[in-house]
Amino acid sequence: MFYRRGAILISILAVLMGLFSHVLFAQETVHIVISGDTIFSLSRTYRVSQEELMRRNNITDPSRIQIGMRLVIPGTAVQAITVTQTAPPSHSEYLVSPNETLYSIARNHGITLQALRDMNGFSRDYVLKAGERIRVPRNAASVMPTPSVTPAPQVTPAPAATAQVPAATAPPTAARTGPAPRTASLSIRWPIAAKQVVYMSGKTPGVLISGERTESIKSLTRGTVIQTGPYRGYGNIVMVEVEGGYMYIYGACETVSVRQGDRVEPGTELGKLGIFPASGKPELVFMVHRNDVFIDPATAPRTL
Repeated sequence: MFYRRGAILISILAVLMGLFSHVLFAQETVHIVISGDTIFSLSRTYRVSQEELMRRNNITDPSRIQIGMRLVIPGTAVQAITVTQTAPPSHSEYLVSPNETLYSIARNHGITLQALRDMNGFSRDYVLKAGERIRVPRNAASVMPTPSVTPAPQVTPAPAATAQVPAATAPPTAARTGPAPRTASLSIRWPIAAKQVVYMSGKTPGVLISGERTESIKSLTRGTVIQTGPYRGYGNIVMVEVEGGYMYIYGACETVSVRQGDRVEPGTELGKLGIFPASGKPELVFMVHRNDVFIDPATAPRTL
């Protein structure tokens, strides 16, 4: 009787151990990396954090996973396997054109710059190359609103006192109709030696800073240059990414002194002041936004 009970107990334990091992197996799935997979896309597919996925697989650099690599998905339930089999791809490949940057591609696809970096495993100082293929979300918006400037209208030659100039781009001495444009204090530190600072009209809360042509344009903060060159009616621009989600945009540069990927400090020369196309005057276009929301340039941090 004792031996019979012992045999039954052993059989029960064996069944329980089998069930326990099955549960352990079901909890963690092994994913074989295929073309297009990234730590970012896998974390979204399996609904686990990127940090947890990297820690479980002893990965320190998310950009170095390779096709054929076996990744253990921590805490993955059985239904997650079904998701990977039925869900459409979360991203598509994008061919980088000349002069494109991570910033411009992110804005055109309606995503944040950091999300695009995470999806591709790019570091903050990574510089795109023309002809490179990167990954962008499939469900992103096709175009994201970008700052716009109303060009100066074509007018019949007339005395300067009666010329009609848009308030957003009018030089300080030009005659205007309606209320005078709002100005900002000259006591604040600006990128150039400001003669006058006028807020732009419309949906873009930037400012136009009157100065001397070819004078030095200085960075107000430390950060990384993420884009330079001509941009949509602003002439040559320099975009500087700053810690905390800030983006500082310096437009209407006659020449540019920095390159994409350069680190700058407060006071670093970014370029020389040129002519703002919409006004025909030496005016610096200066805009700041944080997490894709434009903020008042007069209140933006100066020494981050």
